[in-house]
Amino acid sequence: MNNKITMKVASEDLSAAFTTNKDGIIRDNTHADTLDGNSNKLSKNGMTLKSKKSKANIIMAGGGTVGIIAGLGCILAGLLIPGAEIGETIFPTIGTSEAVEETYSVLTGDVLTNAEQKNAPIYCIQTPNGTDGARPQAGLNTAGVVFEAVAEAGITRFAAIYQAPTTAIIGPIRSLRTYYLQWDTPFDCTIVHAGGSGDALAAVSNGGYKNLDEDYSYMYRGDHGGRLWNNLFTTSAMLSKFSSEHNYNSDKARGFTRMTPAESEKSRIDSLAAEKLDITKPAEGDTSALESAVTSVAIKFGGVASFNVNYSYDATSNKYLRSYETGVPHEVYSCEATDLGEKNPEDVCSLTQMAPSVVIAMVVQESIAADNYHEDITTVGTGDAFVFQNGTAIRGSWRKDSVADQIKFTDAEGEEIRLAPGQTIISAIPGYGSVDF
Repeated sequence: MNNKITMKVASEDLSAAFTTNKDGIIRDNTHADTLDGNSNKLSKNGMTLKSKKSKANIIMAGGGTVGIIAGLGCILAGLLIPGAEIGETIFPTIGTSEAVEETYSVLTGDVLTNAEQKNAPIYCIQTPNGTDGARPQAGLNTAGVVFEAVAEAGITRFAAIYQAPTTAIIGPIRSLRTYYLQWDTPFDCTIVHAGGSGDALAAVSNGGYKNLDEDYSYMYRGDHGGRLWNNLFTTSAMLSKFSSEHNYNSDKARGFTRMTPAESEKSRIDSLAAEKLDITKPAEGDTSALESAVTSVAIKFGGVASFNVNYSYDATSNKYLRSYETGVPHEVYSCEATDLGEKNPEDVCSLTQMAPSVVIAMVVQESIAADNYHEDITTVGTGDAFVFQNGTAIRGSWRKDSVADQIKFTDAEGEEIRLAPGQTIISAIPGYGSVDF
């Protein structure tokens, strides 16, 4: 084998390179230099160089040791690395890793563990908030975006928006209003409702929407007595079945402009404070539009305390704990991520407090609808807005250019506000309402 031949030549060359005569003089035959063991002199082509005997011995001993080690290394290389030549340097092959591009939810801005979920079906579900059996809602804590506005007589209602939900129970489900539909439109979602106002039903029927009105193939009535007429529910499995049977997805959804999770973490009020205190490094980004740390927010829709809400910022979770003005926490039923069938949430789910990552209050123009009872809200246009996230408050404005366009939030300088990832609750505050923080 070539390896053995190479090893033999190398060994013979090494033995011939150095010889010792009878007087103990070691001769380097490759350079015709000699070292006299008695005189401690190194002779090189007629020149004599002084050297200490002990040092010369160490050098020669070291050289011999290196030679032996080198020879063993060659033998091992020949045995362990087939095809390797002596004197050839062998480097191990190191695998290269490519950076994996993360995919973010169009709804929440959170990182998706499965990139295919980016275009998964989105559902915009009309959810009541009355004190007539609508509370506690089921699954509301898992909605990515929640619009909150007055429906009638000071009573608020939600348009709760979910993408590829897995929670066992969602509801209750109530009637649709036109302004909720217009907020829903950019999300390319299935509109899930139980009837609605005449103009809303006409719009959803004739506007090319994915429409799921009260249908017991995909909904069911619970039998818990305290729910009264707020007992219409659906399940994630039922919604998935509906989308599958109609070949629906949400590949045209347009969400809000978001920060990445890493960017959001740097934008926390404590992170900003740390940067401001570091005199060797300026704060990253313009912080002039930020209020100092905001730990509490009070939003009033009107004079009814049971529908006005308070938020308390929890720095540990970086979320806003939601309660009603009465001091009662806004609790909802959190259900397992599985198919439990047609159950009452009271029987199979547990209570948890609503705690969004982002709270937005936008001031809107409202009026009484033609029926002199229901609310009517102008959704296309602009108005004041307050964005609460990462322990900060940003004063700015909202703008929606058309029904199809998504709302944009900008600061006082006109720069678009990038929202933190996570659940976002947007409250539409009438002119007679208020936002205090």
